[in-house]
Amino acid sequence: MNSEFTIAVHSLVLLAYLPERMASSETIAENVQTNPARIRKVMSVLRKSGFVETREGVRGGYRLAVEPGEVTLGDIYRAMAQGSLMPGWCSGDPEMDCIVSSNMRTVMNGIFCTAEKRLEDYFDSITIQAVLGQIRACQV
Repeated sequence: MNSEFTIAVHSLVLLAYLPERMASSETIAENVQTNPARIRKVMSVLRKSGFVETREGVRGGYRLAVEPGEVTLGDIYRAMAQGSLMPGWCSGDPEMDCIVSSNMRTVMNGIFCTAEKRLEDYFDSITIQAVLGQIRACQV
């Protein structure tokens, strides 16, 4: 899984937490502890996916375009990181005269596809609002 997914979740939860639900890339970057350029890259994907809107100018920034209780981590995962569980390289050689080597890629692809589906199903059960609720519970 890539760190952009975590940055996206953090950013959306922060926007849901803010009373005005608007923040600049600098404000979000400071909260996430990364640089504003990286935030802008992630927020661009979130904007194209319909999760945030932008407003330009002095009081500009990003704001939620969705209700925090309606967007799930699964939605964000599909926008930011789908397919990232699959390794870029898999052992074996389909042309090799060995049952293990010649079938390892196919079997591992099936395993990773199943794992990703289960991960997405789990993430679909968690909303941004629920993550914010868990964070608020940490204050107790």
